[in-house]
Amino acid sequence: MKEKTLITDFTTGNIPKQLLTFATPLFLSSLLQMVYNMVDMIIVGNVLGDVGLSAVAVGGDVSNMLLFLGMGFTNAGQVIISKYIGAGDKEKVGRFIATMFSTLFLAASTLTVICYFLRTTFLVWMNTPEESFTEALNYSTVCILGMVFIYGYNAISAVLRGLGDSRHPFIFVSIAAVLNVFLDLLFVIGFEMGAAGAALATVISQCVSFLSCAVFLLRRKETLGFEIRFNDFLHIDMPMLADLTKLGTPMAIKSASIHFSRLFVNSWINSYGVSVSAFAGIAAKINSISNLMSNALNTAGASMVGQNIGAKTYKRVPKILVTIAAATLMIATVLTATFFLFPDYIFRIFTQEEAVLAIAKEYLPIAALIFFGSACRAPSNAIVNGSGNYRVNFAVAILDGLVLRIGLSLLFGLYFDMKYFGFWLGDALAGFTPMFIGAVFYYKGSWRK
Repeated sequence: MKEKTLITDFTTGNIPKQLLTFATPLFLSSLLQMVYNMVDMIIVGNVLGDVGLSAVAVGGDVSNMLLFLGMGFTNAGQVIISKYIGAGDKEKVGRFIATMFSTLFLAASTLTVICYFLRTTFLVWMNTPEESFTEALNYSTVCILGMVFIYGYNAISAVLRGLGDSRHPFIFVSIAAVLNVFLDLLFVIGFEMGAAGAALATVISQCVSFLSCAVFLLRRKETLGFEIRFNDFLHIDMPMLADLTKLGTPMAIKSASIHFSRLFVNSWINSYGVSVSAFAGIAAKINSISNLMSNALNTAGASMVGQNIGAKTYKRVPKILVTIAAATLMIATVLTATFFLFPDYIFRIFTQEEAVLAIAKEYLPIAALIFFGSACRAPSNAIVNGSGNYRVNFAVAILDGLVLRIGLSLLFGLYFDMKYFGFWLGDALAGFTPMFIGAVFYYKGSWRK
């Protein structure tokens, strides 16, 4: 009996069912990743107090910033693979995967060396509180040294998503999540390694997930419908690299600019003291919660849109976008109601420090804006990313990531003297920018090209 292929055809069939089937494992994968990142914060916060929370928050900001290139190019790779599948060009997929992996390995290795020597400078730029500086430095160092494994896992996951397979990445993330909890308890509590122990647990878990995923992909070559040869990794296909660079660069700039602007915002927030810095880490996790289903749906939607544009089945695209919008807005409503009804239960999961909890109550209106901004971004990102339009991605990068996010944060934080609340408000309002750009792009119809 012939083994079932990993490739999924999104150009026919029931759209809501396909979207839900594809997005659910992506959502669960993101949820598990968020959970084991939260485990770092919860365990370190309860062992080291607000100093530990601040260290993980600042160190996490620095390590997330360094992922911009990997996220941009892997997301671009997912879109390109989806278009190859939709257009029936499966023979190109193997060479493209090899090109993407070789490029990202070189990029991750180079960034690791550069960032290792600049890690102290990053923390100074972040206005890291003196009390948590050493722990934040230890956390950042471990994450930087493990960057190649994080890049590798994201690359393999992008390949599988481009093929329409979201189930297997979820399985490998599940393995990493369970391992991360065990290692957190071992390193942070058992070996008393502090924030560095939490970072080491995360890196080892990502490494195991990456290697498991790589072995799976190599063993299932016959079910892919194309060949991946070892020589392709040694000889980069220059036209394919040009395509990847053309689309991946604005996506990377978009990711980098958003992370850079958030680092800028958080550097001001950190200057208001260790309690505010500690809550900034919790706020980042709330932001992650808001992005869970939104990112899952826009990632799934981008693959579906990419296949249908590649196959020229344009009538299915608006149905995909409407389904995404309905789902994300419903989720935003539920999240907002939950946070407003049960704030104490939610925030006390992270800390028992009263000074930090007092700041948490001020944050509730910001949380609502973040939830709905994330919901509104999902269909816009799906059409922009799925179409592979690098110019629109660049526009979103500059406006959302730099101009409005930094501009509005400074406006409310400094000009209106709203302090750290103003910086959070500016950051939340800037999150609606992709919605307006995506709407204009869709109604102009240029995505069909």
